[in-house]
Amino acid sequence: MLKVQEIRELIKLIDDSHIDEFSYESDGTKVSMKKNSEQVVTEVPTEVKQSAVPQQTQPVQEEQTQRKEPAVEKKEQETQSEESSHYDKEVISPMVGTFYQSPSPDQGPYVQVGDQVKQESVVCIVEAMKLFNEIEAEVSGEIVEILVNDGELVEYGQPLFRVKTA
Repeated sequence: MLKVQEIRELIKLIDDSHIDEFSYESDGTKVSMKKNSEQVVTEVPTEVKQSAVPQQTQPVQEEQTQRKEPAVEKKEQETQSEESSHYDKEVISPMVGTFYQSPSPDQGPYVQVGDQVKQESVVCIVEAMKLFNEIEAEVSGEIVEILVNDGELVEYGQPLFRVKTA
C-alpha cells in the first residue's frame, strides 16, 4: 500500500504535468488520477495485473520530482513563515474526501488542541469513495489548531491541522 507522502508526490507530479489521466497498480493496490477542473484520487485494492503505466514514463516522473520538489518546499516554507509565527507546519489533506476526527462516532477524536503528536501518529481519517484513509501527522510537535470540522468535505492540499514543532 502506498504511503500518504508517496500519494502526495504523485498528485504533485500529475498536477504539474500535462498528463490528464494516470493509473498505477502495485501489490494489489490501484491508484488512478484524472485531472480536469478538479482532481480525483481513487485507491482501490485489485488483483495484481501488469502495470498500465509504460516503463518509459517512470524515469521522467522521477526526474520531475528531483527538479521540482526543492522549489515547492521552499515556497511552502516561505508561505508558512509569512502566515503565522505560532505554528511551524500544517498537516494537509492528501485527497478530496470527508474529514473525520475519530475512528468511529462513538469514540473520541484522534487528537485535540494541545496534544503532542509524532510523525507516524494518526490525526484523522479522510473518507474517499467509501475508503477510510488514516492521515498521519508527518511531523512531531503539538497540535495548536484544528482547521476543519468533523464531517466536513475537504479538498486536496487543504490544511487540516496546524502543528508547532519543538
